[in-house]
Amino acid sequence: MSTAPDPRERELHILAVRQHRHRAPLRRPFVTAARRTEAVEYVVAEVELAGGIVGQGSAAETVAVTGESADSIAEALSGPLRQALEGARGTVAELSARIAGALEGGTSARAACDVALHDAWARAAGSPLVELLGGRADDGLMNDMTVSLEEPEVMAERARAAVAGGEEILKIKLGHDIDEDRRRLAAVIAAAPSARLRLDANQGWSPEQAIDIITGFEIDALPIDLVEQPVAAANVEGMARVAAAVELPIMADESVWSVEDAHRLVEAGAADLLNIKLAKTGGIPQALAIADVAQAAGIECMIGAMMEPRISITAAAHVAIAHPAITMIDLDPPFWFASDSPPGGFTQSGGWLRLTGGPGLGLQRLRADEDGGDT
Repeated sequence: MSTAPDPRERELHILAVRQHRHRAPLRRPFVTAARRTEAVEYVVAEVELAGGIVGQGSAAETVAVTGESADSIAEALSGPLRQALEGARGTVAELSARIAGALEGGTSARAACDVALHDAWARAAGSPLVELLGGRADDGLMNDMTVSLEEPEVMAERARAAVAGGEEILKIKLGHDIDEDRRRLAAVIAAAPSARLRLDANQGWSPEQAIDIITGFEIDALPIDLVEQPVAAANVEGMARVAAAVELPIMADESVWSVEDAHRLVEAGAADLLNIKLAKTGGIPQALAIADVAQAAGIECMIGAMMEPRISITAAAHVAIAHPAITMIDLDPPFWFASDSPPGGFTQSGGWLRLTGGPGLGLQRLRADEDGGDT
C-alpha cells in the first residue's frame, strides 16, 4: 500500500523573492500607551516557487515596537532575505532556517518572508497551511475586539458599539495614569456589562502600581480574564512580583520574543500566559517553538498581532488553530482597516473566527497595484 509523500520532506526551489508597499488608512485612530496610529504602512513579501506558485506574507511598520519602518522592511526583503532565498533549494524547514539566519533583528521582515514561504509551500501541497502545521482547517477560536486608549466616555462608546456588533470579549488598553485607568475601566463596564475583559497596560505601570490597581480590580470582582504586560518588558523580576501578588492571570507580551525569553519567564514565574506574535518571533517555526515551551510548562498562549493587514492576521490565525497550547487570539486589526483586502483567509461571526479553507493561507493574491491601500 502506497502512502502520500510527506510535504515536509518535499524539496522546494525558490525562483524569486519580491516585495511591494502599501498604505492603509484606519477607520479610527488606534491608541495605546506606546503609540497612536491612523494609517498603516506595510510591505507585502512574495516568494515564487518553480512552477509559478506564489506565496505571500506581510509586515507592518511598527517602529515603536520592533524598530522597523516600511523602508527598513523593504530593504531587508530586497537585500539579505532575497539573497538568502533566491535560487535556493531545500525543505520548508531548511529554507525557513535560511530566513532566520539572514539578518539580525528585522523580525517583522523575517516573518513576512517566512509566511510567504509557508504559504507557497502549502499551496504547492494543495493544503491549508493549518493542516500542514498539525491543525484542522474547520476549527476556530473566539476573537476579541480592542478598545484603544482614549477618554473614558469615548472608550465607553467604543465598547458599547462592539458588543452591539456581536463581540463578547473586549481588550481594553490602559497605562500610565492608574486613576484615569480606573475611570476608563468603570466607563467600559457600565457601557458593556456583559463583556469579558482583557486588560493591556502595554508596560505602562510600575510593579507597585500594577499590584495596587489589579488588587483593586479583584476586590471589586470585575469581569476581567487577564492583565497583559503590566510592567516594562525587561523587568522580569517585577513581572514575577506582580504575578505572585495577584490572583488574576498575568500575560507576557513585549517580554517574549524568543524561545529563550519564554524559558526565562517560565522559570522566573513571571507569566501565567504568553502572547505570541509573528512580528516578534520572526517566523512560524519560532512561534510554534514558544508554544511548545508553554505547553511543557502547562501555560496557555494567545496569538496576537500589531496593527497589521489581513495577510499577517490570516497567517497568525493558521498558527493559532494549529497548536493546542494556543487557546486565545487577539486578531482584530483587519476590522480597523478602511479596506478589507485581499479577500479570503477567514470569516468572523459573533466574535468567532474561522478559516475559509483553500490551499496555503486561503487568500487571494494582493498585487502591487491593488487597494490595500496604495502607495
